[in-house]
Amino acid sequence: MASGTPMRQNLSLAGVAGVLEKAFSIPAPAVAISINSPGGSPVQSRLIYKRIRDLAEEKQRRVLVYVEDVAASGGYMIACAGDEIIIDPSSIVGSIGVVSAGFGFQEMIRKIGVERRVHTSGRNKAILDPFQPEKEDDIAHLKELQQHIHTVFIDLVKSRRGAKLADNDDLFTGLFWVGEKARELGLADSLGDMRSDIKRRYGAKAQLRLIAPARGLLSRKIPFFSVEQFSTTDVASAFAAGLLEAAEEKAAWQRFTL
Repeated sequence: MASGTPMRQNLSLAGVAGVLEKAFSIPAPAVAISINSPGGSPVQSRLIYKRIRDLAEEKQRRVLVYVEDVAASGGYMIACAGDEIIIDPSSIVGSIGVVSAGFGFQEMIRKIGVERRVHTSGRNKAILDPFQPEKEDDIAHLKELQQHIHTVFIDLVKSRRGAKLADNDDLFTGLFWVGEKARELGLADSLGDMRSDIKRRYGAKAQLRLIAPARGLLSRKIPFFSVEQFSTTDVASAFAAGLLEAAEEKAAWQRFTL
């Protein structure tokens, strides 16, 4: 389970539901899940978490989660679906919090002589418009929403990790930790890698059967359009949106790059 990139769809329940169903349909003592994600949508993360737990209970399978580079924020929420969380000594886990980031363009459009025109039928319909100055009331409303989502996240972690969690004031502040320290805090159960750990648990003859989504351009349906279908404005807008999405994802990963 990995975060999206400009050449790959973002992590979502729709994207992994089929893979999960297939993995849990195989007669085996456990389902091992590899996670490498700095986070994403709290809704999609929780939906994936819930689907894993539902399948685990329905199929009576033990779930072992193995963290690669990062399982942070939404990535860690999904990791909590595991009956055990196993991390590498250099894995980064945690970041139990909620973040909302964007850009403010009001000064830029003013300098290039662009006038922003917004017409709404509700006074809050254009809340947090990136082309207008921020308002204190808008920020307060956003923080209220974030606090609610944060509480849901904290409750989920506590329900799964329970008494394993250390008594640490920083645990739910959005901080993240690495390897042994993460284990000491109760965010993970042990250090190791998937192949070695499976052999240790189930014997030298135990085999891993890889269940993964199709990869590559030829494995997905890709729509083709003629050039005439797009105006120059459409192309420029799509290009700009793509650059912003790529920048936001790069920023998400860079927070956890050592």
